Amino acid sequence: MRKRIFRGWSAAALAVLAVTAATPPAAATTTGPVTQWGLEVFDLPSVPAAAASGVSQISAGGINALALKNGGVIVWGDNQYGQLTVPTGLDTGVSAIASGWGHELALKAGRVHAWGNSWYGQTAVPAAATSGVTAIATDVFHSLALKQNGQVLSWGSRTDVPAAAQSGVSAISAGGDHSLALKNGAVLAWGGNRYGQSTVPTAATSGVTAIAAGYQHSLAIKNGAVLAWGDDQWGQTDVPPGLGSGVVGIDSGGNFSVAWKADGTYYAWGFDDRGSVSNSPGCDISPQDGCRMTPGMLAISAGQQQIVALQAAA
Repeated sequence: MRKRIFRGWSAAALAVLAVTAATPPAAATTTGPVTQWGLEVFDLPSVPAAAASGVSQISAGGINALALKNGGVIVWGDNQYGQLTVPTGLDTGVSAIASGWGHELALKAGRVHAWGNSWYGQTAVPAAATSGVTAIATDVFHSLALKQNGQVLSWGSRTDVPAAAQSGVSAISAGGDHSLALKNGAVLAWGGNRYGQSTVPTAATSGVTAIAAGYQHSLAIKNGAVLAWGDDQWGQTDVPPGLGSGVVGIDSGGNFSVAWKADGTYYAWGFDDRGSVSNSPGCDISPQDGCRMTPGMLAISAGQQQIVALQAAA
């Protein structure tokens, strides 16, 4: 596993690193507490007591993290853009959450709500995203929404959506400066392509069931196997041998990747500053070689340089 360790970066430099909320994890049938590990970006504090039980969704961002509990949003981390102040009305009825770099998204009754950092208008929700939305995703500075008719909306630092993503899309994922969509089993990709992250490989043009966009790399699941392409400076697209079958979930952090299997094993690979990859709790081997999700992890969300996990209820 390749590593590069960077220390003492400025806030501006950290902002350039990616965060992806990817596809929000599915709500668990038996929900429990939240745990986190890796670099404590901007002194990300401990998981709040409110997230000690009953959480059904999680989303790790760049300088914040979100949890969904009984339809209400819980947020912790940095507050320089007011992101700890959850808008009125988001204490109940929320169905999905997504954390970006200093901005947050929530979906309630088909309407997208956004707050926090809006340098590029990423919290200026377009009128089309105020009704009929079924899914949300965000990254550093742009946000995505999926409408009931399969249309993708984009705002913030990227507003472009190709014609192919105007209908029939079933899943979305926002990367650093690129976006992914899933349509009829084929991956659609657009935006930044410096490292080929938007150049979809032939293998990902059919039979794909899940997608996840990182800063400058992309992941997909096909027939239970992980596909990866784009930037590989830290080995984030070097898929571990154990991920050729049985994979049920993926997510992409800034410059690292995670995947988990139906048998309770999870893997992490790529950029490993402060142990976002290697310092997982209860793992006695490298996560790249496969760790059991203990104790009873149900879902994982990869942030900029940290991981937030949802555990089963005790």
